[in-house]
Amino acid sequence: MKSLQDIQKIVAKFNVKPGPEMRSKVLDEALEIQRNQNQQSISDTKLNIWRIIMKSPITKLATAAVVVIACLIGLSFWRTTGSGIALADVLARIEKANAFGSSRQWSESEKITGEDPNKPPYVDDARTYLISQEYGLKFKEQPKEQPDPNGGESTFLEEYWLLQKKTKISISHKKKEYTREEFEDDWLERQLEWPWANDPRVLVKEILGCKYESMGRATIDGIEVEGFQTTDPNWVGNAPNIRQVDVKMWVDVKTWLPVRYEEAYVYFEEKRQRFEHTHSVMHDFRWDVVVDAAEFEPPVIPDDYTGTVVKWPSINEENAIQGLKLWVELLGNYPKSIMDMIVLRDFTALRSAFEKSETPAAMRLKEELKGLSQSDKTNRLRVAMLPMQCLNKFRIKLGGDKKDPAYYWKIVTPKDTDKVLMRWKVSDNEYRVIYGDLHAETVTPDKLAELEKALPK
Repeated sequence: MKSLQDIQKIVAKFNVKPGPEMRSKVLDEALEIQRNQNQQSISDTKLNIWRIIMKSPITKLATAAVVVIACLIGLSFWRTTGSGIALADVLARIEKANAFGSSRQWSESEKITGEDPNKPPYVDDARTYLISQEYGLKFKEQPKEQPDPNGGESTFLEEYWLLQKKTKISISHKKKEYTREEFEDDWLERQLEWPWANDPRVLVKEILGCKYESMGRATIDGIEVEGFQTTDPNWVGNAPNIRQVDVKMWVDVKTWLPVRYEEAYVYFEEKRQRFEHTHSVMHDFRWDVVVDAAEFEPPVIPDDYTGTVVKWPSINEENAIQGLKLWVELLGNYPKSIMDMIVLRDFTALRSAFEKSETPAAMRLKEELKGLSQSDKTNRLRVAMLPMQCLNKFRIKLGGDKKDPAYYWKIVTPKDTDKVLMRWKVSDNEYRVIYGDLHAETVTPDKLAELEKALPK
């Protein structure tokens, strides 16, 4: 083996300055190329990465130096895991499956400062999923016998996300309620591309977008696997107030398909000084499941179930602006925070906020509702408040598409005609901005920086 002085002399010949910055450039480019090559075998991927990187004038000399050093000290520079499994190739294998299923155990608990740290979870359930690239997704939720701390009942829920019909049907059997949601655009298809859909394709993509490492070999249910782990706070787009992340995935070393997935994270709610601990395990993966359209037909809903039908307009900027306008008219202000949006995304919570409001528009709507049956009143309110819920879905869409959104609802009012109310990224050179008076325009990053600098502190 060569001495340290010998290695230093060889590196010097390449005229490359070693250090964190250069190392980061080389590795970042290599990892990005690896992710983009997920349709190829490992050997093809290695070859293509080598060819592409060697075309880069920035990294050509640095890469050559690293490879020489690796050969001298016996390293395998391109081998990122112990078994040679690359997550990009795992993703490619998953995407070849027409349909797949899984089971998931889910628990959530809250820990308020000063309370008993051993407080049991307030959500503890089991779910089964079936996802078809052609038909959509269906899942059933069977809560364990865990009493609701607020005195309510656990619910048995099943949902059908029907891509071809652009329809989502939710059925709560304990409450004897159902909701049928019909969409004008591709909202359901887009939801399957976001982390909360529990689609293993998305879960792998999320890990690929983070700093992750191999955990080595293990055996799960008699299957030899290799594990991958990330604790990167950028998981799921660096969601606000996520304090801790620990995500693991184990892959069968023979099939290169996931066997088990586990995630744990802590969310801190500043307003209530409350930590929410979430832990879930996905297992019992079933690959290349044979399905047909009949399996995605929802059951006949009994006559004694009550329900509503919601016809969603397109989730876009125009309807989001209408939602902001209605928010002011019915509740008197813009949403004060993201937490307001999260809480009030539920129709029941939104209705409760409306009932407390005394704005002129709210009072007029309350007059219109007098004398209606409870069912008619609910449907009338749903229609009236639909733009407000469209605003929340637009917010979710921006986050799911990683458009770098930002919101200044707490400090900007309808009178602030030149202040940024919300913004998101359109391209590398453009941002879309909605101002306090709800007019919108496209600006450059430099212009956006000026606008945000002028915001009240």
